[in-house]
Amino acid sequence: MINYSDIDPRINAFVFELDNVLFPEKDYLYQVYYLFAGYLEYTELLDAKVLVSLMVSTYEQSGASAVFDTLQERFKLDEKYRFNFEHLHTAAQVPLMLFIYPEMLKLLQDIVVDRKQIFILTNGNPQQQLNKIKHTDWQGLEKYLTCYFAEEIASKPEPDALHFIIEKHHLQRREIMMIGASQNDELCAEAAGVDYISV
Repeated sequence: MINYSDIDPRINAFVFELDNVLFPEKDYLYQVYYLFAGYLEYTELLDAKVLVSLMVSTYEQSGASAVFDTLQERFKLDEKYRFNFEHLHTAAQVPLMLFIYPEMLKLLQDIVVDRKQIFILTNGNPQQQLNKIKHTDWQGLEKYLTCYFAEEIASKPEPDALHFIIEKHHLQRREIMMIGASQNDELCAEAAGVDYISV
């Protein structure tokens, strides 16, 4: 739990990752799996519930990168469906909004009230991450966010994208705090010489 009152008041800029920091990544992915299962049920006459169950259990055990391969192997899916699966990840109109963790929403609101800067610096496919941002219930905070996609410069843990933010927004390293949930985030902050908090 991060309380804004515990953070050094000299910090003027906060840099957040998206996945598992502001909201659970699975809240987005499971909806993509649900939509893909519905598509396969229609085209291949497969049981959508069985498909969703397999995709979710594969994600939990082996990660997102193993999901399609496991599905393909189990149901002998044509390789052409890989495109549809990947396309859904970047362009899906997911049925449910993504909700920010309550404690992170409070932190964001406190930062805004104190008139500090908020940046999102996220790894992953830029189109997919943008789609997540579009489907997030920001509760009015979106106008206070400046978003960058690390992959367009260099994916974290490389510090290049963080250096870019520092230079573009005329920031000092000592006034920045990075908030993440992975070793990539921690190593990026360390390499750039900025404070880091793990959630």
